[in-house]
Amino acid sequence: MGTHNHHHDYNFNEQFKFAGIAKVLSLVAIVVGIAAIAFGLLSGDHIMVERTYANLLLMGYYFTCVCAAGAFFVALQLVTQSAWSAGLIRIPQAMASILPIASIILLVIVALGLTTHNLYHHWHAEGLTDPNSPNYDKLVAGKAAFLNVPGFLIRQILFMGSYSIFAYILAKLSYNEDLAGGLNSYKKSFKLSAIFLVIFGFTTPIWSFDTIMSLEAHWFSTMFGWYNFAAMWVSGLAVITVILILLKKAGYMSWVNENHLHDLGKLMFGFSIFWTYVWFAQFMLIYYSNIPEETVYFYKRWEPEYKPWFWLSIIINFVAPLLLLVDRDMKRRENHMLIVAIILLLGHWLDYYIMIMPGTVDTHRGFGIIEIGTAIGFAGLFTFLVLSKLSKHALVPKNHPFLDESLHHQI
Repeated sequence: MGTHNHHHDYNFNEQFKFAGIAKVLSLVAIVVGIAAIAFGLLSGDHIMVERTYANLLLMGYYFTCVCAAGAFFVALQLVTQSAWSAGLIRIPQAMASILPIASIILLVIVALGLTTHNLYHHWHAEGLTDPNSPNYDKLVAGKAAFLNVPGFLIRQILFMGSYSIFAYILAKLSYNEDLAGGLNSYKKSFKLSAIFLVIFGFTTPIWSFDTIMSLEAHWFSTMFGWYNFAAMWVSGLAVITVILILLKKAGYMSWVNENHLHDLGKLMFGFSIFWTYVWFAQFMLIYYSNIPEETVYFYKRWEPEYKPWFWLSIIINFVAPLLLLVDRDMKRRENHMLIVAIILLLGHWLDYYIMIMPGTVDTHRGFGIIEIGTAIGFAGLFTFLVLSKLSKHALVPKNHPFLDESLHHQI
C-alpha cells in the first residue's frame, strides 16, 4: 500500500509532539489529583476516607472502561473490516495501549478497598456468612460461592489481564505493520480481534457485576452488565472524538474530515439511545413488577440527596445527545461535536457516581475537593499517558490495507 502518489498533500510520517501547555496541564492535573486523594485519606475522618475510596473506585473504573473501549473499538473495526476508521485508528490504539496501567491502578484500588473494609463492606464484613453470628445475612451467605475475596480478586486479574494482553498485542501488530508492510500483521490482528470480542462480550458483564454491582450485594440485575457496557462504549467514543478534534485543531490529521466525524457522531447518538434503553428497562421492570428486594436499589437513589442527580443523569446522557446529534449537519461540525462529547463524558461520570455512591458512602454523599480533585487527577493521568503513547508513532497506519478507502470516505 504505502503512500499513494495522488495523496502527496498528506504527510503520512506526521508525528504528534507532546510538549508545551498540554504536557504541563496534564502534569499539574496529576498533582492536583494526588493532593485531593491525600487530603481525603489523611483527614482522619472515617467518612472522608470512605468518600475518597468511593471516588478512587469511580475514577479507576472509568479510566479502565475508557481504555477497554479503545481496545474494543480497534477490535471491532478489524472484525467488521471497516475502512472509514483506518485514518483515526491510532487514537483508540493509544487508549488500548495504556489499558494495562489502568487495570493495575483499578486492581490496587479494589484490593485496598477490600483489605481496609472501605469498599465492598456489604458482603465483605465479619460474620455475614456465619449462621451463628449476629451479623449473619442469609442473602449474602447464599452468594458466598461467588462473592468471596479470593474469587473476586482472581476474576479481576483474569478479566483485566486478558483485556490488557489483547489490547497490547493489537496495538503492537499495527505498529509492526508500519515497518513491515504486507498483510501479515493485519491477518493476525483480525484473528486475535475475533477471539478478543468473544471473551470481552462474555466477561464484561461479570466484571461490572463484581466491580460495581457487588457494592450492594443484596440487589442484582441481569441488565446491569449491558448498562455498564453501554456507558463504557459511549464514554470511549466521546474520548476518541475529543482527542481527534483537539488534534485537528492543533494542525494534525488533516486526512480526517467531517465524514469521519459524522460516523463518530452516529455511533455516539445510537449508543446513547441504547444506554437509555437498558437504563430504562432495568428501572421500569423492577418498578412495575414490584419485586421488593430489587426496588431497594432505586429507593436509595430516590432519597433527597440523590434524586436530582438521578434525573439529571438521564437528561445529560439521553436528552442532550438526542437533541444535539439528531441533525446531520450537527454531527459534521467540530466545535459542536467537541461540546457534545465533553457533555457526555461529564454525564457518564455522573452515571458512575449514582452507581457507586449509594452503595459506599450512602447518605454521606459529598461533592467537593475530593470528587473534583480525584476526577481532575485521573483525567490528567489519562491525558498524559495517551498523548505520550500517541507521540511515539506516526499518526496514520500508512500500510493499513483500507487506508485509501478511509481517505476517500464520504457519507
